[in-house]
Amino acid sequence: MQPTLSFEQAPPISVPFRFFLTAPLFGAAAGLILAWLGPAALESRWAPGALAMTHLIVVDFMLQAMCGSLLQFVAVVAGANIWRPHLVATLVHPLITAGAVFLATAFLLEEQLLFLLAAGAFAAAMGLFLTVMALALLRTPARGMPIHVLRLALLGLLLTVVLGVTLAATLGMQESVQSVWSLLTLINVHVAWGLAGWALMLVIGVSYLVVPMFQLTPAYPPWLTRALPAGLLLVLCLWSLQLLPNLAGAQAWQSGVAVAGVLLAGLYALATLWLQARRRRRQADVTLVFWRGAMLSLLAFAVSWLAFDALPQFGNHARAPLWLGVLALPGVFLSVIIGMLYKIMPFLNWLHLQRQGGTAMPPPNMKQMIPEGAQRGQMRLHFAALALLLAAVLWPALALPAGLAFSASCLWLEWNLVGAARVYTRFRDRIRAAASQAADSARP
Repeated sequence: MQPTLSFEQAPPISVPFRFFLTAPLFGAAAGLILAWLGPAALESRWAPGALAMTHLIVVDFMLQAMCGSLLQFVAVVAGANIWRPHLVATLVHPLITAGAVFLATAFLLEEQLLFLLAAGAFAAAMGLFLTVMALALLRTPARGMPIHVLRLALLGLLLTVVLGVTLAATLGMQESVQSVWSLLTLINVHVAWGLAGWALMLVIGVSYLVVPMFQLTPAYPPWLTRALPAGLLLVLCLWSLQLLPNLAGAQAWQSGVAVAGVLLAGLYALATLWLQARRRRRQADVTLVFWRGAMLSLLAFAVSWLAFDALPQFGNHARAPLWLGVLALPGVFLSVIIGMLYKIMPFLNWLHLQRQGGTAMPPPNMKQMIPEGAQRGQMRLHFAALALLLAAVLWPALALPAGLAFSASCLWLEWNLVGAARVYTRFRDRIRAAASQAADSARP
């Protein structure tokens, strides 16, 4: 049974908007770091610039947008009562922002204290956020696969945060974790839970509802909706067993588990593209194109992983993880996030303004919140930046134009989102002014 939408449960519009309006700024910062450092940032996944850029995208762009979306999505889709969402957002948002700044700067400067500050900020922010969201999802009477997968995504976020805080604290105190191999293993498990257990699991859970609803496709096959999250969870649990000392050296076994996870991701991408090909409306809007781009990037990620696994001479190259990272982060997750933001912000504007103005002052059409031309222009720049980033992995001399293009894409997104927020503010003020005039004229 699909969950019933409960729009009356929606939190104040300022709750998700503060996350949405902050997120693209850190993507722009990541692009500027690439342009500033140039080819040095693309030497390997361990280059300070690469680590800083990765965490600016993952921790602040993705995490900010996903946390803001969850505060809205869980309340509306699950009908869950979120404890004091305004207070939660007021505390969590600046802590995530500060933690991201501390962490990125710590990687760039290799400063121990900043790692410790980042660990503390994220532990406090995500401890509060996860507690509130877990209680809301556990108490909701709503049922259905989207709710089940959202709970699994929160579990993935919990384990990602625990591992990430442990790593940051370890770097901050310069303590070894038994051996270098153990530390690398911990990092690999952290990355797996972050990308597959949290980010991909959340995208899968959300897509079960929004792809049929917004893109007018048939529903995902029931067997697939059950198999994908269960299979991913099993793969992640098996992958995490490498933390055990007696399994740490089982390279062939780990490779097989990774391939299984990649095949599941590829299956999800193919299923989504197949459903989109059967949609009832032929005209493709910006959100649909972003989702298609994301699914094609996910397919490219799966094919690249399998090729690197089959051809070690390419897979062992220092920049091979960077190629996969570009496909996964800007290619898959940022494409989905940007596409959804172009749906979420206009809809939230319309919903909250409609409540305030009623029939006396109907809100603007959703298409007026962010002009279609501005959305399409930013979308083209986003995919052009993605192509340049992939090219820069192969030819690092392209780091400058790739970084500038990615930064410009994020800033254009920020401009579009700020424009939507300004539309809301202007129309809200008109509603309040009209109400004030009506109250004044009603006085004797």
